[in-house]
Amino acid sequence: MKRRNLGNLGSAARQVLDSSNFLASGAPNSINKEMKTKRIDFSKWTKSDISLATQIWGEKEVTQYICASGVFTKDDIVDRLATEIKNDQLYGIQYWPIFERETGELIGCCGIRPFGSEEHVYEFGVHLRKKFWRKGFAAEAANAVISYSFHTLKAAKLYAGHHPENQASEKLLTQLGFKFIGENYYPPTGLYHPSYELLP
Repeated sequence: MKRRNLGNLGSAARQVLDSSNFLASGAPNSINKEMKTKRIDFSKWTKSDISLATQIWGEKEVTQYICASGVFTKDDIVDRLATEIKNDQLYGIQYWPIFERETGELIGCCGIRPFGSEEHVYEFGVHLRKKFWRKGFAAEAANAVISYSFHTLKAAKLYAGHHPENQASEKLLTQLGFKFIGENYYPPTGLYHPSYELLP
């Protein structure tokens, strides 16, 4: 399996952001009505969401398994937000921000991004703030994204992977029906990650 080359996306994507326009945001900019669950509202990243992005990727518990250093710098967070916005502009997908409907509080993000060169093949992922761990939000959001991917986007296949020490992600992917297919090198961590696929 080969990941689509997104190496230049980070620096290019930052062009869609104007740091002078960053606004503190504490609620969804818009509700994605095609993806919602009993407890979760899905939204979409915009350039005004640096404050929300920092709530997720500024937590070392969230980033410890997704980059080599285990910690995102401020620039890393800006780049990640820009990449999500760029993916939406180019492909109509991203790791969408998710909010607890009852409180309006940011839970994390869950979604898909391009994977490989095949059409309608995506990589699935979910990042939750620590306070929302072990409450069923990951599976709830994931099921909504998977359903949207296969039924609305007509995805042919979803891939996923996790840091070799991240047992919670392994458990979640297995629970969701993903099948282990081997290990693949993941440049951001410099490690071989267990990899999985899910078919419609």
